[in-house]
Formats: sequence, structure tokens, C-alpha cells
Amino acid sequence: MASLTYREALRQGLYEALERDERVFLMGEDVGQYGGAYAVSKGLLEKFGPERVRDTPLSELGFVGAGIGAALGGLRPIVEVMTVNFSLLALDQIVNSAAMLRHMSGGQLSVPLVIRTSTGAGRQLAAQHSHSLEGWYAHIPGLRIVTPATIDDAHGMLGAALREPDPVIVFEYPALFEMKDELAAPEVDIRSSRIRRRGSKVTLVTYGGSLWKTLKAAEAVDGEVVDLRVLRPLDMNPVLESIRKTRRAVVVDEGWKSGSLSAEIMARIVEQAFYDLDAPLARVCREEVPMPYAKHLEEAALPQPEKIVAAAKALLGK
Repeated sequence: MASLTYREALRQGLYEALERDERVFLMGEDVGQYGGAYAVSKGLLEKFGPERVRDTPLSELGFVGAGIGAALGGLRPIVEVMTVNFSLLALDQIVNSAAMLRHMSGGQLSVPLVIRTSTGAGRQLAAQHSHSLEGWYAHIPGLRIVTPATIDDAHGMLGAALREPDPVIVFEYPALFEMKDELAAPEVDIRSSRIRRRGSKVTLVTYGGSLWKTLKAAEAVDGEVVDLRVLRPLDMNPVLESIRKTRRAVVVDEGWKSGSLSAEIMARIVEQAFYDLDAPLARVCREEVPMPYAKHLEEAALPQPEKIVAAAKALLGK
């Protein structure tokens, strides 16, 4: 089993995708000569050439639209949007075109498009480059939303996404880029949640950049940790099964609390497992402020193990 950083796992997944299928190509700002804003695509231009690793103008609306056209034409484009806040410039293409074309064509058209973007805070990139907007996109029918938080998922989710007939957005986490672990499962699915730690006292539900903080917190409260992995469609079965055992749950979500994915998860728990609960639900989210630049303020604004432990202990009456 190879040991890779999260960044290297992403790069290897890209390399394998390009090598496996000649229809696959990568496009985005600085993905070629520069090697990607986070060096994820470093070396791919030299290996696969400018036809398959394409630098684009600074126009997300334009190159995401070009990716949709290429997908409609039979190719398998991977479009990199440097950071998730820049994806807002392409909302019309993503929400009104890519997500809706299968429905609006009566099933005659599909858009096998993969959009990669970086998300989350923790690297002092300040307010404009620290958003966590995965929950926004998880609201949209026609999209599949995946959030790799492990080496296996960082490597394998791209290949799985390219096999989908409809658009997939892969949210990558720069705060995890230097994390290193063994690549144990080259093939992964993009349909199911996973229990990452067994426990008996409280269920901790999370995804993405908050997974490793939640795992650390779980050690202090005998928590069972569920990694959602795929935010649309949500696989709630592991969450509900865990709650039937622990009878308590905390949702950890790096997004803002108001209108958040955590609210949707809590609503589904209440709809489907209310009578299994022995305590009110709790959640830990980022503070309701634009993300500060100063490191100590950034850390204070984000979910941290100490906050998660405190929320869990409150449910346990400790």
C-alpha cells in the first residue's frame, strides 16, 4: 500500500483518469504551465500535452460553459474552479444548464461533467477564499456533491465521478493537503456514507475538512463518527443506525449555521428517528462572520475538537 499526501492522492487520481480514457481532459485557470493553484496538476501538462491539460482565461462563466458543451459532445471534461467562491461566477452554467439539461431535454441529453474546486478554511486565505458552500450546491437537483476527506476518497472519487452520466462537483480541502496516509482502496463509491469510528455514547455526523477534528473529539466522548462523504444524494442510513444505538447526535458542519447543511441533516433525523433520541440534537458550525485572516481568529471561528467535545458532553449531561 502506497503512502500519499492528500495532494498527491488527488494528483494520482487525475493522472490515472487522463491515462485511462482519451476522452478525459482537464481545463481551468493555471492548471497547465503553473501546475495548479495548489500544485495538484503539476507535471500533467508535460505528460499529456496542451490538448488535454488546458489553461483557460479568467472567466469561470466561460470555461464552465465550455466544459458543459464538451460533455454534451461526448468528451469527459474535468473543469477546475480554483476556489469555491469563484464558482459563484458560473452559477448560471452550473445550476441552470448542467444540472437541468437532462430534465429539460426529456432525458435526451446528459452532461457527464466533473467540476473540481477547493473549499473550506484553515489556511489563512481570509474572507473571500475560505467559504464552505457545499451545502448550497447540495440543494440543487441534478447535481451530485462529493466531499473527499481521506486519502482513499481523494484518490478514488474522481474516477467514480467520471463514470457518472450527470454532473458531479468534487469539493477538495486545502486544509488537508499535507495530511499523509496509506492508499488502501483504489476503488471507492460515491453513493454511501461511512462510519469512520465506532463508539457507543454519541453519534457525531460530519464530512470534509471537519472529519479529522471530529475523530479527535470522538476519542474524548466515546463517539461514533459518520462521514457523510456524499452530500447529494444524502445516505442517511448509517446516521440513523448509529443514532438507534447511541440515542444522541451532534452534527459538525464547517458552513455557517443559518440555512446550513447541518439544519437539513437535523431535520431528517427528526423526521426519521425522533423517537430514538434521548436528548435534543446539537450542532457545531463556523461562526456567523466572514472568515478572519488572523490565524487565532480563524481557528476561533471554525469548528474545533474542543467545541465538538463540549457539545457532546452537554448532551451526555457532563
